[in-house]
Amino acid sequence: MAVVWIPSLLRDLTGGQATIEVFGSTVREIIEALDRAYPGAKVRLCDENGLRRSIAVAVGTQVARLGLSEPVPADGEVHFLPAISGG
Repeated sequence: MAVVWIPSLLRDLTGGQATIEVFGSTVREIIEALDRAYPGAKVRLCDENGLRRSIAVAVGTQVARLGLSEPVPADGEVHFLPAISGG
């Protein structure tokens, strides 16, 4: 199972839990599993175009370049983070 680190802004959905273990082989499958366990997670992380622009995702120590299609190892870690922008 992958360990998912939940950002503080989403912890109201998880009862305050900072990490959750779920099955999934891609970021998309991880989000679907989160949404089944914690309804509302998907709408907070995704819009009709994929990941919300305000959300970045990292698998392990690397920013997910493939978005929802990014592979997740069975024993991997997924971090949802507020996207950093600016100039």
